[in-house]
Amino acid sequence: MPDTTDVDGLTVGQVSTHLDVTVRALHHWDEIGLARPSLRTTAGYRLYTPGDLERLHRIVVYRELGLGLDGIRTVLDDSTADVPSALRAQRTQVAERIDRLQQLSAGLDRMIDAHERGPLLSVEQQAAVFGPHWNPNGPAQARQRYGDTTQWRQYAERSASRTPEEWQAIADDIADLDRALGDAMDAGVTPGSPEANQLVERHREVFASYFPLTRQMQVCLGRMYEADPGFAAHYDSIRAGLATWLRRIIDASARTHRIDPNTATWYGSQS
Repeated sequence: MPDTTDVDGLTVGQVSTHLDVTVRALHHWDEIGLARPSLRTTAGYRLYTPGDLERLHRIVVYRELGLGLDGIRTVLDDSTADVPSALRAQRTQVAERIDRLQQLSAGLDRMIDAHERGPLLSVEQQAAVFGPHWNPNGPAQARQRYGDTTQWRQYAERSASRTPEEWQAIADDIADLDRALGDAMDAGVTPGSPEANQLVERHREVFASYFPLTRQMQVCLGRMYEADPGFAAHYDSIRAGLATWLRRIIDASARTHRIDPNTATWYGSQS
C-alpha cells in the first residue's frame, strides 16, 4: 500500500460518518482483507479512495441484506460466483425470518389480549364452554381485582395459548369436580377422611390449570368460597351448605400437611 503525505482520500472517521458504519467495523474489514484502504499517510493512518468507497458501499448493501462477511467476499471477489442464486437463498432466509417475526407478533398480540381480558374466546364461545350463566365480564372484573398479581400473569400466559377445546376440557373437569363434591357431601364424607382428602387434591389439580396452586393458597380459596357471595351462591346451588363443607375439607386436608388454616396466607410457604 503506497504512502502519501497528501490528504487525497477519506479518513476512517470520515468514512464511518459517510456510510454510517462503526470505525471498529472498518478496522475489522481491513484486518480480514475484505475492504482495505488503498492509501496510508506517512503517519500510518488509513485513507480510502473513491474506488475503496464504492466497494464499501457494496459491502454495506449486502450486509443490510443479511449476507455474512464470507458471502459478501464471494459475491465481490469470486468471478465464478452465481450472485442471483446467492441472493435468492438470502431472500428465502429473509422470508423465513419475516414469517417467524409475524408469528412472534401474533403471539405478542395474543399475550397482550390475554393479560387484558383472560380467555381469548368470543362471548358466544364463552357461553358454549362455560354455560349460559357465565358472565362474560367476569374476566375483566377479575383483572381489575387481581391484575397486578403474579397469579393473574400466570393465568394470562396460559390463556394466550389455549384453544376453545382446551378451555372446554377445563370446564368439564370443574363440572365433574362440582358433581363429585356434591355427591360426597350427600354421602356423608367427613373432613379429614381419605375420600375428602382425595377430593381436595383433585380440586387443587383442577384449579392449578389456571396458575400454580399451593396448599396455603388453596386454604385461602376455601375461605373465599364460603365468604364471597358469588362463589358461595355457586357452590350452594349445587348442594345447600356445599361452600362451607368444601372450606372444611380443605382446612382438614391442610392440617394433615402441617398447615394451620387459621394462619395460612396467599403468599405463605410454597407447600
